[in-house]
Amino acid sequence: MIDDANVPRSVSATREVAASAELVFELIADPAHQPKWDGNDNLAEAPTGQRVQHVGDVFTMVLTGGKVRENHVVEFQECRCIAWRPADPGRPPAGHLWRWELEPAGGSTTLVTHTYDWSQLTDENRFARARSTTSEMLQASLDRLADLAEARSRT
Repeated sequence: MIDDANVPRSVSATREVAASAELVFELIADPAHQPKWDGNDNLAEAPTGQRVQHVGDVFTMVLTGGKVRENHVVEFQECRCIAWRPADPGRPPAGHLWRWELEPAGGSTTLVTHTYDWSQLTDENRFARARSTTSEMLQASLDRLADLAEARSRT
C-alpha cells in the first residue's frame, strides 16, 4: 500500500481563455460537449439534453472503457461555478469532486480554474486513479476547452 500522507489530494490548473464566460460555461455545463475537451481521455460520450441547471441535477457520462458514471451536481452558479461528484449508477458518490470556476477578466476573456479534489474519497480501489490525476492533465483539459471556446468565439 502506498502512503498517501504526502500526496496532494487536490490539484488544479488555471488559464485565461479568450472567450466569454457564457460561452466557456456552456461547454462545461452541457455534458454532451465534455468529451471534446477532456484532457484525461476518459470521457467517451454523454446523452444530449442534460444541460445542468442547478445543484441536485444528475447527468450521466459514458467513459472510454464503456462504464457509465452518474455525476451529482453539488455546486452551481450560472457562468461562474459548477462542480460534481461522480458515482456508479444507483450508488452514492465516491467522494471525489470536479470543479470549474470562471471569472470574467475583462472584454471577452475569462479566467478558468479547473480542480480535482479527492480529499473525501474513501474507496481505496479508486486511489490509484485519483493519485494519477495531475495538474498537467487538468491543464490539458483547459487547453482543449480554450481551443474549442476560442474557435467558437471567432465565428
